Amino acid sequence: MHTVAIAVVEDAGISLWELYELSIACTVFGIPHPDLADPWYDLRLCGTRKAAPTAGFSLTTPHGLDALAGADTVIVPSVPEACAEGGEDVPPELVAALRAAAGSGARMVSLCTGAFALAAAGLLDGRRATAHWQHTAALAARYPKVLVDDSVLYTDDGDVLTSAGATAALDLCLHLVRRDLGAQVAGQLARRLVVPAHRAGGQAQFIDQPVPETDDDNLGPALQWATARLHEPLTVEDMARRARMSPRTFHRRIQESTGTTPLKWLLARRLARAQALLETTDLPIDRVSEECGLGTAANLRRHFTLRVGVSPSDYRRNFAGASPLA
Repeated sequence: MHTVAIAVVEDAGISLWELYELSIACTVFGIPHPDLADPWYDLRLCGTRKAAPTAGFSLTTPHGLDALAGADTVIVPSVPEACAEGGEDVPPELVAALRAAAGSGARMVSLCTGAFALAAAGLLDGRRATAHWQHTAALAARYPKVLVDDSVLYTDDGDVLTSAGATAALDLCLHLVRRDLGAQVAGQLARRLVVPAHRAGGQAQFIDQPVPETDDDNLGPALQWATARLHEPLTVEDMARRARMSPRTFHRRIQESTGTTPLKWLLARRLARAQALLETTDLPIDRVSEECGLGTAANLRRHFTLRVGVSPSDYRRNFAGASPLA
């Protein structure tokens, strides 16, 4: 069973903001879903002592920080004191514990300002990382060896991952589930949490462009219409006509709503469809390509490998049936 250990920073108590990010990680990794994957994760809260009461309740960590070194994945939700203006240093016992965990082979993850802790431990040196946009300037100034990117929801550097603040923590946690258990499991879990399985922006691997929620009465239905017809040779003109807009206006509206161009949005939807077919069917690669509207198997392989980082065949071997964690 894959062990996820959460490092709880308790020096000044835990604010409601930090509890939000902590609860996201606990919800994703601490509630079993045996119908999706069995076994699920083994969650451990690791800290130094009982946290100060917050909003009428308190948090107890059953494990010490030394337990981080025995985990497969270590998550640092937040270090609020370290990111404040003129803030304090990251607690040395946390820095030591994170270095020990990384040295033992754990996958290291930060949510929001938890990146300050990973940076203090030297785990982000030379790596791309992010945090809440309000704190990225401080992160870059304090740790100049870190390649700070404030434009993404999260980053994935293999064994070290970081997220922006608040709900971006959920994006990253679902991304971890997607990496571990496949897109189908992550998608079903996201549906239960009533959120998209993945949002536009951030790390390229497994990222998709969801149909945006929009106040425009024409754009949203047009994108839903296109999503239902991915096997067809759709063009920007087709979608613009469905939205009752000129191609120029449609291009501007979709870029405002999704942050990308119509063609890139359409390609992302086609690749998401390909991922689902690779996971849930035995269709040959050329049929998968036809079903998602990419034409030839060679075209699918080229776009899929560029976007996802592995070939369609390798992806199917890794995620077909969404095998449980070892």
